[in-house]
Amino acid sequence: MSPALTTLIACLAAYLLGSVSFAVLSARLFRMADPRTYGSGNPGATNVLRSGNKKAALFTLLGDALKGTAAVLAAKFLELPAQTIGLVALAVFLGHLYPVFLKFKGGKGVATAAGVLLALAPLVGLATLATWIATALLSRYSSLAAILAALLAPAYAMLFDGADGYTGVVLAMSLALVAKHFVNIQRLLAGQESRIGSKKKA
Repeated sequence: MSPALTTLIACLAAYLLGSVSFAVLSARLFRMADPRTYGSGNPGATNVLRSGNKKAALFTLLGDALKGTAAVLAAKFLELPAQTIGLVALAVFLGHLYPVFLKFKGGKGVATAAGVLLALAPLVGLATLATWIATALLSRYSSLAAILAALLAPAYAMLFDGADGYTGVVLAMSLALVAKHFVNIQRLLAGQESRIGSKKKA
């Protein structure tokens, strides 16, 4: 099999894995309303938490994170070239953002990005995750935590991974994450953003 075909197949498989929405799966598993019908309408863990079902939110969070981790670890296990591993990381992340199974209307990618980074560059992932946790605990704004973590992730990549590593992949994911939070940024500036655990519409 040619390297180009191997890369194509690996990226397609990663994209399809990323397209699996654990928010929607949790709604069916826990017999809840579809997360796209309440709160912010976003199929992600934060919005599922607005239902009041913490187990469903945790299931969503872990599922969305682990699919990112699984895709990257599988690519590494198969000893694919570094460039292909980077493309696989992007593919699974973009699958979550634009899932074929949900008519390309997916989540904002925070959990999946965390899972990808922890497998792709562990130190970068840990630093980014620590930033998210600290910001979330202090502000109780999931969106603010995600935005700040995304903005700092490329710097962490440069610091821990080096310019010749996966910095470009991290930067691409960071830009996509911030873009996905554009409406949240507007709400934060207007003082209208919902805090973590709020059942009110974001």
